[in-house]
Amino acid sequence: MPERERRAMYEQGIDAGRKAVAVHTDRPEGHFWIAANMGALAESFGLRQGIKYRTDIKSELETVQRLAPGFLDGSADRALGRWYFKVPRLFGGSQKLAESHLRTSLTYDPDNTASHFFLAELLLDQRRTQEARAELQRVLDVPLNPDWTPEGLEFKEKARKLLASLKSEV
Repeated sequence: MPERERRAMYEQGIDAGRKAVAVHTDRPEGHFWIAANMGALAESFGLRQGIKYRTDIKSELETVQRLAPGFLDGSADRALGRWYFKVPRLFGGSQKLAESHLRTSLTYDPDNTASHFFLAELLLDQRRTQEARAELQRVLDVPLNPDWTPEGLEFKEKARKLLASLKSEV
């Protein structure tokens, strides 16, 4: 998909989330999708977008946690784990908090391929290679969740490639 169309899609998602929040401030859905679409913009379009949305993303995810901690199998904790990992420390990032949120997300769905993969990336960044390998192997070993099959397949493929690259480094 061309960059302009992808950006417009994420901006429409943010707008839809804001409309949902305007109607139901006490429900997690709108808050989550605002954060998810802002996060996708940040990951797709670089540091400037990340800096622009970082406070709003965190705030919306914390609202989801307050309203419904286990929403979408712990997705707010998974996303906060990613947030704390990706955001530079100067702007509030924390590897300790990233790990805590990712591990918490796994209490809601112990077989979540995204949570295991993100945890593996964090562990690799900390040079905890054996633990990271174990997390990547979990991604490959866990059964696919029917509700998350496309994402699960994507993370299994990423895990397979990353694990293979780690084996070649030995």
